[in-house]
Amino acid sequence: MSRGIDYGSLMHNAMRSLICTVLQQIADEGLPGSHHFFITFDTRHPETEIADWLRDRYPEEMTIVIQHWFDDLEVTEDGFSITLNFGDNPEHLVIPFDAITTFVDPSVEFGLRFETQSYEDDEEDDEDEGEAEPRPEAEVVSLDKFRK
Repeated sequence: MSRGIDYGSLMHNAMRSLICTVLQQIADEGLPGSHHFFITFDTRHPETEIADWLRDRYPEEMTIVIQHWFDDLEVTEDGFSITLNFGDNPEHLVIPFDAITTFVDPSVEFGLRFETQSYEDDEEDDEDEGEAEPRPEAEVVSLDKFRK
């Protein structure tokens, strides 16, 4: 018996696919014009890989800017890796798409926000034989907080 169409999950997947496509285009061709991105992600996600000193400084979430200098941008279907400069210290980061909470390109007033999820209870969820929790819903984000 069908429980209906899970539009929230479908939208979530579509928006993550959009981010994947945009980042792959940037990896292939570079940033066009004045485009740049603010990407906020959950540093607690189990597949996020960042330097220990960054995790200590940003124990829950971190916002990166992809604009003037970045290197080694590689995109997979599950996430992306990139090297960014933090005070003249290049650091390699691996960010799964599921860890992203906001993606904003202020140059064209475009933004997405994803509801956060808890990773602390994942082990308990794996032991349950019941149904998996639905993925968090996604929505368009207001750009007001990124305006200068």
